[in-house]
Amino acid sequence: MSERDHGTFFTTHRINDVENRVIPMRNGLCSQKYKPVDYKHLYKLAAVEKMASAKIQLKIKKTEQASKFNKEQMLLKQHRQVWWQEHKRLSENRQKAEAEIKTFLDEESHKHNFFLDMRDFDHKLSKERDTYQTNTVVPIWQLKENLKFRLSEMQHYLSEESCLKSWISPVEMLQQIKFVKKQQKAILEFLILESLALERELEDYKKKALAYSFEEKNGLFLEVPSALLSLECPCPDLKTLVINEYQKLASGYWSKLQEIEQQLKVLYRNIEWKEEDQWVFQTVINQYPSDLQRRRTLYLDVLQRYLPHKSRHDLVVHEKAWDRYHFIRNQRRVLILNWAQARKAFLLKAVATVAEASAAHETEVVLANTRQKQQEVCADLKAKVKKYWAEKQLKWQEQEEKDLQRLEELRKLMAEQAVKDKERVKFRQALLEKRLLEKKHLALKEAHEEKEKEKCLEALRQQVAVVAKLDPARVVADTVASKARMGIGTNEEFDLQKPLFQLHTYSEQQIISDPRLRVELALREAGLHKTLYAKEILPKIPPLKLPRRDMESTAFKM
Repeated sequence: MSERDHGTFFTTHRINDVENRVIPMRNGLCSQKYKPVDYKHLYKLAAVEKMASAKIQLKIKKTEQASKFNKEQMLLKQHRQVWWQEHKRLSENRQKAEAEIKTFLDEESHKHNFFLDMRDFDHKLSKERDTYQTNTVVPIWQLKENLKFRLSEMQHYLSEESCLKSWISPVEMLQQIKFVKKQQKAILEFLILESLALERELEDYKKKALAYSFEEKNGLFLEVPSALLSLECPCPDLKTLVINEYQKLASGYWSKLQEIEQQLKVLYRNIEWKEEDQWVFQTVINQYPSDLQRRRTLYLDVLQRYLPHKSRHDLVVHEKAWDRYHFIRNQRRVLILNWAQARKAFLLKAVATVAEASAAHETEVVLANTRQKQQEVCADLKAKVKKYWAEKQLKWQEQEEKDLQRLEELRKLMAEQAVKDKERVKFRQALLEKRLLEKKHLALKEAHEEKEKEKCLEALRQQVAVVAKLDPARVVADTVASKARMGIGTNEEFDLQKPLFQLHTYSEQQIISDPRLRVELALREAGLHKTLYAKEILPKIPPLKLPRRDMESTAFKM
């Protein structure tokens, strides 16, 4: 079909379509070709489809709810595992702590009255706990068991209504439950008030302890230890120098500790959470071990449950701030440990230095009771003390000089290597050019040889070229083959049994008669031709005829 045929087809189709559309208008709206629309049937179909769509949507919602429920159950299962482990750990720690406290009170109560009073107070608290359990917890469990029994009886005798009315009264049961709830509520309110009072008291003790610990830390850092003050040094300047150096060292660590404390205060001040919410956050995070999989997802989920008034963004922001707070606290702990080690090392070094000074002073007194010697010893000791405190700076400077020297050597090596690399590049470039030149010469040589070879071949072709003489009689004469078929020139008979070539070798009988071959075949049949015995015996067997000296084999002698 050509392009012209395509155009004619589409034009005809459009015209026919227009004519078909015009026919209904000509026939009128009440034409018999069209039936009226059954809207009721359409409404029913639409209702059926809507119902099917609603069912599908309900299935989707149920599936989503089931998935959400399964996810929630999985999270709760993981939470229960963590809570059970934490409960087990806390129970073990509690039992261990109670056992240690009891052992300590039993041991120390015989020595001090205070610990005896503490043990009596512990017995009193234990009795109060037992009384509380008897008065509050036991009735609740009894009521629970009673309600379970009555419900089971009601289900068993459900058909006997008259009998139930006589001895089971729902109103009485509800009144009993309300009374127990009211009693428990009053007890819990009383316990909550007591716990709040105890928390306030503990908070006051905590503030006092923190204030005491601050004073203790201040004294620990800035106060000169009694071990330094009680040193008996022959030179007062040395003792003063040691004390001054200690104060400088302590001041440096104290300033760093103050900076860290200030950072902690700023971070704690910027946290706008309530203390109760902070306690919940810290407790929940500590429940989940650091090596737990999906740890962050789990404790964020629990925090959203315990702190519903906090958004996830608030939890994440507080988490970052809490991590920063813990990081600075770890820095503070490391700084205090470093200070303790530095203080101990300083005290040991000071004692050793003072002991050395005393020994030197006694030696100088024994040798010569002159003040000049004492001043020299003191000066020497001062230099040693200064040298001790300058060792770190000197070591750092020496290390820096070594690093600079190594860097300079590395630069020199790199420069030398760069020069060598340039020379290698030039050498390789020259070698490459040489190889290319050799290849070029070789190609020219091969072309020349090919040309000479063609010339030689052409000369050979000219030499062996066939030059046939004009012989018209030969064209019509018989060939040698046709003459042979006719028996012309075939006087001699051809011997087909005659060998093609004359052979000069050994016969089969001569080969088999060789004793070396026969022994080797016997060993091979017995499977011994590769043994050490075969290798040892085969060279010793002589042939039938000894070879000439110039034909003697040296294969077995190697």
